[in-house]
This record gives sequence, structure tokens and C-alpha cells, in this order.
Amino acid sequence: MSPLPQNKGKIASSGLPLEVFDAAPVGVGVYRTERLVLAYTNDAYHRIFGDRPLGMPIRELFADLREQRDLDLLEHAFRTGEATQATAIPFTMGAAAADGMDDAAQRYLSFSATRIELADREPGLLLVVVEETDRVNAVERTRVLAEERRRALRRYESLIAALTQQVWVSDQHGQVFEHSASWERTTGQPRDAIRGDGWLDAAHPDDRGGLARAWFRAASEAPDLFQYTYRLRQADGSYRHCELHAVPVRENGQVLEWVGACTDIEERWLLERRGELIRRAARAVAESPTAPEAFAVLSTVLVPALADECGIYLLSEFFAPESTVEPAPLSVERVAATARPGLPSGLPPRREELIGAQHAITRAVRGRQPLHETFPPGAVPSDFAPPGTMPWLTRTGAHSGALLPILVDGEVAAVVAAFVCGDRDPISQADRNLMRELIEQAHAPLSRAMQLQRTQQVARALQHSLLTPPPEVPDIAITARYLASPAAAEVGGDWYDSFVLRDGVTVLIIGDVAGHDLEAAVTMGRTRNMLRALAVDREEPPGDILRRLDVNTLVLSPQESTTTCVLARVEGPPGGPWQLNYSVAGHPPPLLVTWDGEAYFLDDAQDILLGGLMPDEPRNSSVHPLPRGCTLLLYTDGLVERPDEDLDQGLERLRRHAATLAREPVDAFCDVLLAHPAQTGRDDIAMLALRLPAP
Repeated sequence: MSPLPQNKGKIASSGLPLEVFDAAPVGVGVYRTERLVLAYTNDAYHRIFGDRPLGMPIRELFADLREQRDLDLLEHAFRTGEATQATAIPFTMGAAAADGMDDAAQRYLSFSATRIELADREPGLLLVVVEETDRVNAVERTRVLAEERRRALRRYESLIAALTQQVWVSDQHGQVFEHSASWERTTGQPRDAIRGDGWLDAAHPDDRGGLARAWFRAASEAPDLFQYTYRLRQADGSYRHCELHAVPVRENGQVLEWVGACTDIEERWLLERRGELIRRAARAVAESPTAPEAFAVLSTVLVPALADECGIYLLSEFFAPESTVEPAPLSVERVAATARPGLPSGLPPRREELIGAQHAITRAVRGRQPLHETFPPGAVPSDFAPPGTMPWLTRTGAHSGALLPILVDGEVAAVVAAFVCGDRDPISQADRNLMRELIEQAHAPLSRAMQLQRTQQVARALQHSLLTPPPEVPDIAITARYLASPAAAEVGGDWYDSFVLRDGVTVLIIGDVAGHDLEAAVTMGRTRNMLRALAVDREEPPGDILRRLDVNTLVLSPQESTTTCVLARVEGPPGGPWQLNYSVAGHPPPLLVTWDGEAYFLDDAQDILLGGLMPDEPRNSSVHPLPRGCTLLLYTDGLVERPDEDLDQGLERLRRHAATLAREPVDAFCDVLLAHPAQTGRDDIAMLALRLPAP
């Protein structure tokens, strides 16, 4: 046979020239002889297989084909004359790398191979090839995506089954149309009651409104995830905290429906609440300077977390167990009366109360154990309701209460009275345990506050025991006043004293010890008693008496706090005339107000504070006449001092004001000065005023 011109000729059986396949959209190749020598290719064939020279046997042409077994199919078709077809078979061109790494991309093609007779009666093979790589890859991507979605659905279903079975499905507007049987079992809602927005009825009444608003806003805005924590009613009527997760199901960007699932998180919620309340209680109590403030702020931690109303009653004295003592009424101070927002007003204010010997509060204190009662709404037993609270508890429908004694350093210091009302569950054992735990966590700050209160009580008792009433003297009116600072929790060292000596002389003393603590009160008491003894011991000028007080103080108490005072003797026969013999040790000067309204300070006997003189240095005394009808005022610096001005301004203000009160009764004279708007309330005030008969 004569050789066929390369890329020329025709198929004998059809008479078609090979050039007819040049523009065909599929690859066409013609092979001849048993070695399948390439005789013709079109453009599509070239695009599929690249540059393959004519005149080469197929095994040499495709030596770089990984899938050599595919060539067997072509040779079999040529030998047997049986048409051969293959669909989407892989083929990879290029030799494998020695290191095992392969960058050659796998491709896919479909082909049909048919034995033909060429124009010179020579046998040949017609190969028609279509590349299917893009189609196969697209199909594979679709399959993988479908598999991923199937697995994601299985994982989601497994996750839902593991977390909760309380599942529902709603339409795009948030209206439920399908739910799981477990939702019905958990909530006790009938099947028909759940549909639409009926599932919201299983939320706690206090949570329902917020949940509904948040849910329908989410249905409108369609976020990728909706989360909300609320209390879900159980079939037995109780409530447990749950976390709702709902996700939208989308298609072509549009929400078709929502799938929602509720997870019970009651245990987690209780644990988180416990930690937060303990932190709040410890922080709040630690920042309170006094015991009443510490207990009052503790009530704001208990309400509304554990109760709707909380009263805390501070015992007037610490209560230690005394089994042999007969029950007796209990004196307490209500230091807190807190109710949750939204409840009616009308709780009794902070005040002292006397609680009966058989009342539950007294029994809780004596037994040192909490008491708890549950009762019909508004029907609180009279021996269980704290004094003054019965009308309020009845009006709010209180149905459960707990009384918890607060032990500080082994002694009962206070009692917590907590109540719940409305739809709230009764106070549970867990709630009572948490209340006690909150109190115990605050033990250290409470102990410090109670120790401070004890110290203050002792100091105040000591101070007030020394503030004795002034003596009654013929023709002379003496009035004393003591005003504790409402802005200061501590006790001060201010004091006054007045008494009559054996010779008929009236002594007036006013003093101030620096500091606001028990030490200041003790120093004040010691100084007051020592000065009183020295004044009685010898009838001598006030300056000499204060000088002896200097010596005694330096010898007996060299570390004594800073102390100032005025010692004055009102001298004269019965009916007058009188004179003032006085000495001032670092104290504001006495003020003299005449009957005619003239006011001026007596500053001729001014010396430095007690203990400040050099050895053997005398103290000054001065004598000043006291006209009839005059008022002599001794006072401590709390009456004139202001933090934003010089002391001289305060003294001048006092002088002008006192002058306007010259003819007021001496009691009114003192009271008006104490009530003057210029007082800042930053320090204690002691006053001693003497009034002589009018002209």
C-alpha cells in the first residue's frame, strides 16, 4: 500500500475527506496500520492533547500518559473491529516526579473508537474525543457539597439531640407551626396551645414581654443567630432558666423558616449568679464605713436577686446564747427596708423597734438558726411579720418568708427578714443557703464594721456620761448643748463641764480633744476629771489651775493627744456684781454679749494648748466684769470652723449672729446658734452659755 499523505485523504466507506473534521467541536484523530500511526488530527484534538506529531505510533505519541491501559482499548477496537466507548475516564499527562510530588492535573474525557477503511483500502481507526474535565469537576463539587450538607445536617441533628429535645419550627414571621414532643412534655402546654405565638406563654410572666419583643424583632431583621435567656415554665409549674437558640433557614437569600431549640441552663445560671452575688456582697460591704451602712447595702444585694423585700435588724447589743435566761423582748434598729422596683411603697422607715419575746425574730436570735414559713398570699402570721410590715406584706401578697440571724465573731449581730410575693416561687432551701453564704462571705468586713460600732458605742457612752447637766445657781441661768456631727460616724472629743465650788464660785469649762475615736473619748474623760479635781482642790486663778494640769499631763500622760480648753470662774456675791476670771489654753475665745446687743470676744488670757508651755512658764489669767443681762458663751470650734474659709471669718459670723440674740432666752439663744445655716455639720459642737439677770 502507498502511504497516505499526512493530514490528507478520506474515509473510503463514506467518501468523506478528512478535512471535513477540521472545524468539528470535538477532537478527531485518525490512526492507520496496526501500530496506530497518527495520520490526522483536527484543532479540537490538538487543544485536548497538545502538540502530537503525525506519523508516530500511538504508544510513542502517548508515552507520557499515566493511564496506559486506555491505549489497550484503542488497539482492541482496531484488531477486532468492535466499536469501543468510554465515558468520563481520567487521564493524566506528564511523568511522575521522583520525589513523589505530582503537579500534573488530572483530566477527564469521553471517547469512541471505530475501525474504518481508508481511501486506499488500508485499515484505520477513527477516534472521537470530548473533554469532560469541567463537567466532571462540577458534578464532583456538587456531590461534595451535598455530602457536606448531609453531614452538617446529621451533626446538627446529633447536637440538638445531645443538648435538648425542646425544639420548634416557625415560619418566616416567627409563628410556630411545628414542635417536638419533648417541648409539650417539658412545658405541659397542649399541642394546639403552642402554635403561633402560644409558645411564649411558657415563659415566666416577668420575662415574657422582653422575650416576645426580642423574638419578633429578630424575625423581622433575620440575624444569623438569635439567642435569649429566660425562665421556662415546667410541667409541674416551676420555672427553670433556659437558653433559646434560633437560626433562620434561607434559600436564595430569603428566610423560609426558623428552627429554635431550648437548652436547660439552670445549673449554670445558678453557679454564675452565686459567684456574682458573692462578689457584689463582699465588695459592697467592704466599702461601707459603718455597720448600719454595711447591712443596708447588703439588703440591696439580696433584693431582687433572692427576695422581693428585705429588712435587716441590727441588735442594740450583741446577743450571745444564754439558755438560762427567760425570753425577753428584743431591742433592734431597722437599718434596711428594701423592696424590688415595681412594688408598692409603704415599707416602714429605718428606726428602732421592740420585738416581743415570742416573735419569730426573737426566736431566730435565741436559737441562732434560720426560720422559714410559707403561707397563703397576703396572710403572713402576725408573729412572723417584722414590726410595721404587716400592711405592706398583706397588700403585696407575700407568701413566703425567711428569718436569718447574722453571726459576727460568734455572736448574733443582726437578723435578715426576707419575703417573696406574686408569681415568684417560695424561698427555697437553696435560696436560704445562698443568703447565708452571702452573709458569711462578708463576715470579715462586717466584723470590722461591728467592732468599730462597738468602739463607737463605748466612746459615746463614755462621752455622754461625762456631759452632766449644769448646776442650778440662784440668779444665774446656765444652758449646755452638745450636737454630734451628722456627717461623721465617729465620736468626738468635745466636752463641757460646770459646777459650784465650796466658796460659791461657779466654774465653767469647755474643752476639745483632737481626734474622733475611742482614744479621744478616753483622753477627754481623763482630762475632764483631772481638771475638775484640780479646780476643787485649790481656790486660785484659772491660769494656775491649768498650769498644774499641764504638769500632771506631762508627767502622767506625756503622749496625750492635742487638747484645748477654757477654764472660767464666775465670781461675785449673790445678786452681783459679777466678774469672769478665766484662762484660755489654745481654744477659741469666750464670747460676751451684752443686754444692749454689743458682742465681743474675751482674748486677754490667750495661751497655747495644754502641755505646750516650757517648764516653769506661767499661764495667763484675766478678769473681766460681767454686766447684768449679759450672755457669756463658751463653745468648741465646730461652731465656727468651715473648710473653705479662715477661722476669723467664722468667729466674726458668730459674733454678729449672737448680737442679734442678746435678749432671747438663753435656751433659744443656744438653739438658734446651733441651727444657723452656716453650720457645715463636719464636726461635733459643744456649747455652754451663762445668762445673768437683766438690768
